Amino acid sequence: MSKKSFLKVGLVQQSCNENRSENIEKSIKGIQALAAQGAELVVLQELHTGIYFCQAQDVNKFDLAEPIPGPSTDLFSKVAKENKVVLVTSLFEKRAPGIYHNTAVVFEKDGSMAGKYRKMHIPDDPAYYENFYFTQGDLGFKPIKTSIGKLGVLVCWDQWYPEAARLMAMAGADVLIYPTAIGYEYGDTAAEKQRQLDAWIISQRGHSVANGLPLISVNRTGFESDFSGITKGIEFWGHSFVSGPQGEFLAQAPANEEANLLVDIDLKRSEDVRRIWPFFRDRRIDAYQELTKRFLDE
Repeated sequence: MSKKSFLKVGLVQQSCNENRSENIEKSIKGIQALAAQGAELVVLQELHTGIYFCQAQDVNKFDLAEPIPGPSTDLFSKVAKENKVVLVTSLFEKRAPGIYHNTAVVFEKDGSMAGKYRKMHIPDDPAYYENFYFTQGDLGFKPIKTSIGKLGVLVCWDQWYPEAARLMAMAGADVLIYPTAIGYEYGDTAAEKQRQLDAWIISQRGHSVANGLPLISVNRTGFESDFSGITKGIEFWGHSFVSGPQGEFLAQAPANEEANLLVDIDLKRSEDVRRIWPFFRDRRIDAYQELTKRFLDE
């Protein structure tokens, strides 16, 4: 693996529906368009082959899962090879009866599987009932080695946890990557919606700053109804973005539109920034033992 100084990255922000073929075709067209513009790395959003089925609990939705390797990995392997890109996908993995994961799979430019990451933090909130479907990941926070660098791939809910980003950075990640599915519940006020969006962006830009790394966050867009009829559905807020090692915006997609973003990332800036902001040098690792506890009771 050669260390690159500059990386051309593509992000595919799309809406999804019940038609799996349409969703996949949309993703592939985005990959092709970005590869044609020179993208070396393309990142897709969380669970991009279908609807965000975690809005409600339905045992029949487990039928959407597939093994890895399986049909989707076979397909996206070919797409990565044909377009000569490193590709980050996000799939519903059937590991064994009763054991399912939310899994990111990374493909090398030759179509080989570079590695995978199973989502570690699993939410259980209204309209985000992921704990019903997904088993907690067990592969740890280990960057995936590729021809373009070490990718610190995490997934959605992981983005709220500084520990996850820190461990990826400590293991040598060159960039942090978050395939995501997050949006507004229709009952929220306009002010609350803005607070949530701001918090989502601030938290991830904070990971860039604290770790001196560029960060790629790819969210879905569009409205998806709740198939159970219990809630009013989710309006996914888009705003996919890339931030630099000081948290600066390098690119940002709109809220309510599908978009293919092409972004140039200067990987060398991480070294430059870490020299002037040496957070890793000054960490008091001798005083952090209690971080492994759930809470510090009196």
